Amino acid sequence: MKNKTGAGKISLLVFVLIWLINAPAAYSSEHLIGSGCSVSNVGYLTELAKEYEKLTGIKVFVRGGGTVIGIEDLRSGKVDFAASCRPREENDPADIQFIQVAWDALVFIVHKSNTVGDISIEDVRAIYAGKITRWKQLKGKDTLIKVFISRPKKGLSGVEASTKTLVLKGLDPVETPNTMFLASTGIVEQMVEETSDGFATTGFTSAKKRDVKMLKVNGASPTNRNIINNKYQLKRPLFILIPQNPKPAVKKFVDFVLSRPGQNFIRTQGVISLLDVK
Repeated sequence: MKNKTGAGKISLLVFVLIWLINAPAAYSSEHLIGSGCSVSNVGYLTELAKEYEKLTGIKVFVRGGGTVIGIEDLRSGKVDFAASCRPREENDPADIQFIQVAWDALVFIVHKSNTVGDISIEDVRAIYAGKITRWKQLKGKDTLIKVFISRPKKGLSGVEASTKTLVLKGLDPVETPNTMFLASTGIVEQMVEETSDGFATTGFTSAKKRDVKMLKVNGASPTNRNIINNKYQLKRPLFILIPQNPKPAVKKFVDFVLSRPGQNFIRTQGVISLLDVK
């Protein structure tokens, strides 16, 4: 184990030395701004930005808002890069690159006090179809299920788009009196933390860092190992988005994220790296 740790430190040192040799002096005063996917920001991107500043001196400011906001910010030039938890869609700008940097999985979250521990995909579909409305129908308490969904003013959030594709067979969730639409996945997760009868879909990457319970699906727990070996399904990629012709500082940041030291750092955040899935 000590040898692996030593090798990792040497690898990281080599990357930084190469970066310093090739970086223009002006970069030391430069900064980058990113926005987008709340799952990515909470799960790994905020800490990765701090690590990159520590290694290079370049400040990287990141904020959430959701995939749709990130794409719009990048398109309008408000940010240097964006985070997304869904692949490219037909109406996305053609001059934006989607670069996969990690893996995630959809998870179904409830309040930590909820006695329900396992759910089937069929039950999830029934909740979103308005057919299952009380926790008693899932062997829980006789209380209403309060469904929280991330939906920006324009388009679908990365989580909702993934849910529609991976879970709901292309259908939209039915809006009921117990459905609440919120601006971002980050807010959805916070609402489930505070609501004893709450239910939501989110990303494994950020849910791990929230005070919520992640439900098993058909008996399979959402863990790194189970997601990697497909015992727990619903795996999906995480992306960083950059312009077709990014400025050099943006390219260097993405190169670091994709490098072995960058991917190893992502691992330290409990996130499934590109190195983990063959």
